[in-house]
Amino acid sequence: MPSSSLQTAGLVLISCASYILFRSYVRCRKSRLPPGPRGFPIVGNFYGLPKTHGWLAFMEMSHKYNSDIISLNVMGGTVIVLNSAASVDALLEDKSAIYSDRYCTYHWPPFVGFGWNFGLMPYGAKWKSELSFRVFVQQFQPSEVLLHRPTELDAARILLQRLLESPTKFERHLRHMAGMVILSTAYGIDIEPENDPYIDISEKTQVSISRITKQGAYLVDHFPFLKYVPEFFPGASFKREAREWNKAVSAMLEVPYAFVKASLAAGTAKSSIASRALEEIKGAPDAEEQEIVLKDILGSRYCGADTTVSALSTFILAMTMYPDVQKKAQAAVDEVVGQDRLPDFNDNIPYVDAVVREVLRWRPPLNQVFHTHAVMQDDIYNGFHIPAGATVLGNSWHVLAILHDEAIFGPHTDEFIPERWLTKDGEINTGMRGPDAAFGFGRRGCPGKDMAQWSVWICVISILATFNIKKNMNEKGVPIQPSGEYTSRVSSYPVPHKCDIVPRSETARAMIRRAVHD
Repeated sequence: MPSSSLQTAGLVLISCASYILFRSYVRCRKSRLPPGPRGFPIVGNFYGLPKTHGWLAFMEMSHKYNSDIISLNVMGGTVIVLNSAASVDALLEDKSAIYSDRYCTYHWPPFVGFGWNFGLMPYGAKWKSELSFRVFVQQFQPSEVLLHRPTELDAARILLQRLLESPTKFERHLRHMAGMVILSTAYGIDIEPENDPYIDISEKTQVSISRITKQGAYLVDHFPFLKYVPEFFPGASFKREAREWNKAVSAMLEVPYAFVKASLAAGTAKSSIASRALEEIKGAPDAEEQEIVLKDILGSRYCGADTTVSALSTFILAMTMYPDVQKKAQAAVDEVVGQDRLPDFNDNIPYVDAVVREVLRWRPPLNQVFHTHAVMQDDIYNGFHIPAGATVLGNSWHVLAILHDEAIFGPHTDEFIPERWLTKDGEINTGMRGPDAAFGFGRRGCPGKDMAQWSVWICVISILATFNIKKNMNEKGVPIQPSGEYTSRVSSYPVPHKCDIVPRSETARAMIRRAVHD
């Protein structure tokens, strides 16, 4: 490296150290922060952050310091972890006006091309604009969600057929089902049974989200000025990676939207959120502006398929690990539906509702950024100072802490027990706090959660009616118990495991085939 480059690199390193020391000095001068582990000079708790099973480590810290809110120093920056429903309600809900920024939005979206993503967007004028909020939320009101039910029902029945034909590929089939619902309802796109290009775009994009939202994975997360250095500079590898990710991210935004526009022009467009919205805004004075917002919103919805796949993967795991729960759920379905038809949205089965709620509580689908907030101004909570710019973790670590709070959900919260949601009469306990924490908090809560939960519900009840899910056997005929461990992606998934998914009867097999062919 030329001497001038070495000098520049040295200046950057000195600047980095000075920047960290300054942040640490300011941090120490503030009022008392929430309790937390002591760190090392300059780096703070950076090397002490848990790499796996972080929710357990943070819950243990909470118990150790006898506080439902703890703090860590990461390279001079403050990370706040909330470990109770009370702290979440007090900060992320009641004070959502100042706790609705995003941790990751300061550096990454411009490089990766995610500036349009509703979930990653900074809390500001664009996110709060009346137009953006109106277009997005209206499409997912309960009355509008009913329009999507035929598609969700068709997708669930195609899922049954694919499970019948190749049960070992269940993870792939779940992704196909979720992609079918999103692409059909949002864009009017029919996806291919295998190797669909739209599903491929979604999977590549999810990889980029997982990388950019892992807090502290890149130096730019701690040294924002690195976003101005050229790609070849030490520490700027994130720019090269982001350039590659940008291809899939741009395709996610542009490719399906271009399909809708072309279909409308050709007169072949199917009814969808996009087609209805474009017809509505046609000829409006601000039509061009509204189209930009619409395209951004649809792209954000496209990103959301992963949460449905995660929840259904958890359902498959739970039925594998808890066969007695599966038998109870099947009996409840049989009592209402019988065994000579497939379930539909008209069936009211509280035990199935409880299973879906328990799926979302037991292992919530969303991880990392979609629950990670940033506070926009100094605040005080229970006498503790929360400095402006602090990262406030609401990711799976903290969500699990809340959804596993025995004071709210009863004992044995690490076990899958749907009965915790039911009254003595077998009805859903409406007075109990729901699993809404799985979909975010405050103004950052997911507006599409109703649609997502109904997609999960119809798939769950359909699988229970037609299939038995069993543990796989080893060569000695002994059942193989899944580990129950989860990945650390944006959407949490069970680590790959094998199970047997077999039709409950020949009648069930025949019903599945008839439903799809009809």
